[in-house]
Amino acid sequence: MKMNRYEELYRTILLEHEQVFAAQDMVALSAAIEEIAAAGRIFVIGAGREGVAARGFAMRLMHLGKEVHWLWDDTTPGMHGGDLFLAVNGSGCIGHIDYLLDQARTTGVRQLVITGAPHERTPAMADVCLFVPAMVYKGTDPRTIPSVQPMGNLFEQHLFLLFDLMAMLLTACLHETHETMEARHRNIE
Repeated sequence: MKMNRYEELYRTILLEHEQVFAAQDMVALSAAIEEIAAAGRIFVIGAGREGVAARGFAMRLMHLGKEVHWLWDDTTPGMHGGDLFLAVNGSGCIGHIDYLLDQARTTGVRQLVITGAPHERTPAMADVCLFVPAMVYKGTDPRTIPSVQPMGNLFEQHLFLLFDLMAMLLTACLHETHETMEARHRNIE
């Protein structure tokens, strides 16, 4: 492996993320944060690597004192008005997530979709859409930042960074501290 290629790649990847952060719509980000802060309970879903990032965010939301459920867990309760369904759907056209949003709509929950393709069916039908302008697998939006990385790497990686940043912004919004978050951390590892 040539070290100059390694350096070239990591510098390019860092620049890609910097461009995505700079292109992020602050009004949409604020609306997403407000939805999360106002929600009684939050139900989260995502698929593949996007889903892994979404699960990580669900954990941080729990540390922030929110009641959070991963939709496919056997202990997930029913949804009702006052709840929030948070779906990560990068391409905006993942069939089973479309179906879940249709089903959730009948319960009266609010819907927040985080996507790289806001004009597709799923995000267009949500109450709130957070467009993350990073190249996504099977994405079609020309406003996304292109990437040298394969498939949806940029979008998937950026979700982890964005979700951590959102958790930090929510900490102040929810009047939490690092100490109150740590107090909710699993204590039997």
